[in-house]
This record gives sequence, structure tokens and C-alpha cells, in this order.
Amino acid sequence: MQPKNDSDPNHRHASILAQARVTGRVRVESLADTLGVTVQTIRRDLTSLAEQGRLQRVHGGAILPSTVANIGYADRRDLNEEGKSAIARAVARDIPNGCSLFLNIGTTTEAVARALLSHRDIMVLTNNLNVANILVDNPHCEVIVVGGLLRRADGGLVGNVTTQAIQQFKFDLAVISCSALDEDGDMLDFDIQEVGVSQAILQQARRRFLVADHSKFKRRAPARIGSLAAMDGFYTDAPLSVGLANACRGWGLSVSIASAEHAHQG
Repeated sequence: MQPKNDSDPNHRHASILAQARVTGRVRVESLADTLGVTVQTIRRDLTSLAEQGRLQRVHGGAILPSTVANIGYADRRDLNEEGKSAIARAVARDIPNGCSLFLNIGTTTEAVARALLSHRDIMVLTNNLNVANILVDNPHCEVIVVGGLLRRADGGLVGNVTTQAIQQFKFDLAVISCSALDEDGDMLDFDIQEVGVSQAILQQARRRFLVADHSKFKRRAPARIGSLAAMDGFYTDAPLSVGLANACRGWGLSVSIASAEHAHQG
């Protein structure tokens, strides 16, 4: 039996959201088959729902936005890959050869690691096993992995052991990501142990950069890392809201808005 062609976008949107609430993730091809419409129609539906903040686009479909628990690592890795790569290229241009830096847990910091593969004479400290594995391919990069409790879901190292290890170092630059960015400029995360690690990283750095793509603007997380006011640079891939842009200007914070083609200072 052929599925009924559903020409009512409101009805389709309701059906898509109902399925997402059950499974947590929806796929373009499956929805097209179920609703009897083209994959192009479904992609437009998912884009519309994402713009409303009701879903988040990932490769091949969409997932429910998360508020109290983080999105799974595989879905985060697929989310806005082009934007993260553009951010990574922009921040890599501002990271000099011959420096020491810390990269924390996150798919955006993993993109930064890939953008550093041509850098020379750098030392990268990290609590992210994925970052370490990426930078193995740069023979001119010394990699130090700080210890701690392994979070198998994403290769992150967290907890008191990690915090204490970080406190033994002083590095030129911290490049961190976060799970969410509040309208008032607060950087937020889901795991309180990871928050403590991020705070230790910022404390031991001479300069501090945040890398966060636009999907973080629409998310909420319960644990506070700190304020953008304490950062030296913010790299993202979409214009900030008027309120946040004004706050960043007031703090004297350098904001770089990267696109797939180039990055410019804002």
C-alpha cells in the first residue's frame, strides 16, 4: 500500500515532531517514505522546524534539541560540520607557531585540531583523546594528554584527577568549546565535572578563546562555566543577537564570524 501524499505542511510538521519525540532522531528518507512526499520537501520541513528551535539538523535528518542532557557524540559530530570547520580555520589563523595551547572536549575543538595539522613547533595539551589522535599526524606538534576519568561516550577525560593535572601547567592559549551559550554571554555545559575542568583550563591560560557554532545559541544547559566577559576571543559562524553583540562590544571582546569561504572580524 502506497503512503498517502501529505500536502499539509502543518500536519507534516506535527507528524515529524511526534516521531522525533519517540525515537529522538528522524531521517529524511524514512520521513519521505512515511509521509509520501519528496526528500526535498522533508529537508525544507526540517529546516523550518530547526529555525523554530524545535529540532536540530544533523547529517541525514534531525534530532530533538536537548535541554538537560547532551546530544549524543555521533550526532554532535554530524551537526553543522561546515560551520565548525570554518570556525576552526579562523581560529587556527590566530594561533601562532611556537606556542602552547589547550584544547578541551568537543567536536568543534576536534575541528580546531584538524586545522592545526600544518602548524609547527606547537605543544597541545588536551583532555580529549580524539584531539590527541588527530594531532598524531602532525610531527611538529608535541601532544600531552592529561589524565582523568575516561568518558567512553566521547573520549573525554574529566574529574578531579584531570583538574589537578591541568593545574600543573601554564599555557599560552586555551581554546575551549561549550554545550550552550546563553543570551547574557554565559558559557554553559551539562556535566558538572566537565565544567570544573573547563574552569581550570581557563585559569591556567594566558589568553582564552571560545569556539562555538550557532547551534549553541539555541540550546540550554544547567551548569555555568563562566562569562564571555573573561575571554579574549570568540569564534562562531553566525551573527550574534543584538543584545549579545552589544555585550561583547562592552567587554571589548574580539568576535570573529566565520563562513565556509572566509572569516571576518566583527
